Amino acid sequence: MEVTGGVAAIDAAGAERARLAEADAGAEPWRAWGPYLAERAWGTVREDYSEHGTAWDYFPHDHARSRAYRWNDDGMGGICDDRQTFCFALGLWNGRDPIIKERMFGLGGDGGNHGEDAKEYWWYLDSTPTHSWMRWRYHYPQAAFPYDDLVHVNGRRSREEAEYELVDTGVFDEDRYWAVTVDYAKAGTEDMCVVITVANRGPDPATLDLLPTLWFRNTWSWGLPGRDAVPQLQGSPGRLVGRHRVLGQLVLQADEPVPPLVCDNETNAQRLWGLPGTTLYPKDGINDHLIAGTPTVNPEHRGTKGALHYRLTLAGGEERQIRLRLAVTAPPPGADPAPELDLGDGFSAVVRDREAEADAFFAELIPAAASAEEAAVARQAVAGLMWGKQFYHFDVQRWLTGDPGSAPPPPGRRFGRNHAWWHMNSFDVISMPDPWEYPWYAAWDLAFHCVTIARVDPGFAKAQLLLLLREWYQHPNGQIPAYEWAFGDVNPPVHAWAAIRVFEIDGGRDHDFLARIMHKLLLNFTWWVNRKDVGGNNVFEGGFLGLDNVGPFDRSAALPVAGVLEQSDGTGWMAMYALNLLDMSLRLARKDRAYEDMATKFFEHFAYIAGAAYQQGLWDDEDCFFYDVLRLPDGSRVPLKVRSIVGLLPLAATSRLNTADLARLPELAARLRWVLANKGEYHDVVGARRLSADGRQQRLLSMVGPDQLVKILTRMLDEDEFLSPYGVRTLSRRHLDKPFTVSLGGSDFTVGYEPAESTSGLFGGNSNWRGPVWMPVNYLLVEALREFAAFFGDDLTIEYPTGSGRKVTLHEVADDLSRRLIALFLPDSWGRRPIYGACELFQTHPDWRDLIAFPEYFHGDNGAGLGAWHQTGWTALVVDLILGVHRS
Repeated sequence: MEVTGGVAAIDAAGAERARLAEADAGAEPWRAWGPYLAERAWGTVREDYSEHGTAWDYFPHDHARSRAYRWNDDGMGGICDDRQTFCFALGLWNGRDPIIKERMFGLGGDGGNHGEDAKEYWWYLDSTPTHSWMRWRYHYPQAAFPYDDLVHVNGRRSREEAEYELVDTGVFDEDRYWAVTVDYAKAGTEDMCVVITVANRGPDPATLDLLPTLWFRNTWSWGLPGRDAVPQLQGSPGRLVGRHRVLGQLVLQADEPVPPLVCDNETNAQRLWGLPGTTLYPKDGINDHLIAGTPTVNPEHRGTKGALHYRLTLAGGEERQIRLRLAVTAPPPGADPAPELDLGDGFSAVVRDREAEADAFFAELIPAAASAEEAAVARQAVAGLMWGKQFYHFDVQRWLTGDPGSAPPPPGRRFGRNHAWWHMNSFDVISMPDPWEYPWYAAWDLAFHCVTIARVDPGFAKAQLLLLLREWYQHPNGQIPAYEWAFGDVNPPVHAWAAIRVFEIDGGRDHDFLARIMHKLLLNFTWWVNRKDVGGNNVFEGGFLGLDNVGPFDRSAALPVAGVLEQSDGTGWMAMYALNLLDMSLRLARKDRAYEDMATKFFEHFAYIAGAAYQQGLWDDEDCFFYDVLRLPDGSRVPLKVRSIVGLLPLAATSRLNTADLARLPELAARLRWVLANKGEYHDVVGARRLSADGRQQRLLSMVGPDQLVKILTRMLDEDEFLSPYGVRTLSRRHLDKPFTVSLGGSDFTVGYEPAESTSGLFGGNSNWRGPVWMPVNYLLVEALREFAAFFGDDLTIEYPTGSGRKVTLHEVADDLSRRLIALFLPDSWGRRPIYGACELFQTHPDWRDLIAFPEYFHGDNGAGLGAWHQTGWTALVVDLILGVHRS
């Protein structure tokens, strides 16, 4: 099969860009197939039909092999189309496990001592944005997988103890594992060449059953009119042929005539509940047949789920490659007979060319000044973002009321989780925070993802930002949905900031995108003002704001005493939001003067918010820091003097106005003069003026005025407080010896410095903002420093680190902070990557040490990776940092 769209004739460096252009123009659907198959669909809210929202219990891992999913599917190293009509993934069996390895195992929210946690090792090694080239890697033990051991040991451990990981069980000792690598190369938009490399890393011969598996997602069992047509897979030696009423004819062909095993993607009700099933060959039929020899695969090789069965016996150190090709070969209703697919020289050429084109694409992206190690980090970070794109289907109203073909959900669900979000109907490919631990979008995570995605695929980045503001996502009241466990929770309002960054990265030309997103953000800004400023005094009460357990008590729950929690980070986020909308208005007003009114409005609203932070007591003059303040019914205020990221985030509310914009927009200039003449209390936040490097006058708009800037940076850049070897901690290290405690309502609430996993159960205990380094907030602080540096130039220097006696510019501070964050992933002078901590296997083994993970957050003292291990998501901002320090 030939490459479509004329791409083959283009030089390697431009081939992927040409595919992207074709996809954006609607000429060729190069994004139609990709790694959109989730790593985990069990234990999710979508699959939870329980009365009380016990998602982990209602659909546990033990059910996953036997139970057809309702909303999406999962698999290992898999792909699907963007409607998840079909799915393709790996099955593996080492001859000792009680089940075929079809999906990654991990602990549920109540199964470990620090919340949900995947207990396997896999890596996303490569991917172009159109998924024309992808590489995935997994290490599978040859010993029996220690499912029970991982459950029982973690269940016994307290929050003060480390998690018990797969590497701790000894199953990788003596290198007794299979290294399985999958390469994908597109020969066309619906034609995928697949190379699976299986390597026996152990010293002795071993046997592995390899089961490349193809199935249709079960949509026919819902009982919905017009959707009950059952597709069909037909197996024969070395191939599976599928027929689907929408997709057409789909062929999976192997490089040798291995036997097919075919069953039905239907629930095994007999195993799960002791009830009669609809088929003799249910979803787990291949599993039971291979492991127990049961007659649970169709002898006629017909069904809706099929695998090609390779049994590989390899000597110690031996490896074997197999070739597969998966392609749509005819539109509906299909052709007969199905054509043979090329697995010879043409296949080899496609794989070779796509890898070379990927190399050229990333060579253009990554500066030549970057080291080889930095280039590898950047490329694998992008790969993780691309593999993190998942098909997400969730019709909340249908979920609340149930399908015609199923029993009605319990009545209490109509008043339970997400019942107020009945309008939501998702059916999209979305960038996820983590394909296993967080296989659902999170609004503020996604905004950060898009900044890095824009470096390789600005079209997709813009579409993602717009998606959550569409009518079937954004609530009619203007709120942006947070995440599926609670759409109504409040995430920081970073969508506008991300939109501006994506606009700039894309060349600053797409004003239609900027206008579209601004119109929807106006609704969201109004929601914030109406719902999260209880006192109408321009200080905000956002809730936990994505920072989980940063405070002494749960900021999203009812307060322990009557009153209102006025938040420094909530107010800082809103000041930043106003500046972002001002920035958008200015850019749009250059094309359309109608936006000048909006610029004036957001300039003034920023001044009110930033000024209120001081007027309402969020800034503490004695400590030179911003704190949350508890406002009691009698009007008195209790400052919660926790030195945390909450008090640093106001730095991000910073921008500049230049004389060119003011000259173009006389109404804005007049309003600025009026505010300065009549509202003296706002001078600190809008009054500073300087000449820029090009001789133009510029004005600083900042929640942190010039007088406060040096004071707050003195704390932030103190190694005894926030500054760690690997970035800015989320809590001052001073709280190690001096935890903060407040007594409220007869109870004590304490925050102490915890550089690693949380010992608090707030928000399930599966993340910690009480000391570790988090990439997104560090990235915002670096950006803020660059904005201040652009205003002050080299005239402002600051002691860095605090107490060192060394004075540097703010540009130099931003660069050094960037390098500290990048250093998390790079080998140090001893060849050890900080993210891997004390784990010798990851640090020194040649088969592991260059496979880079992108954890959720990092130990506040030594940089070890923590939390969700595969959360490339916002941690992929390291790509932007690498590009930033090597800027020309």
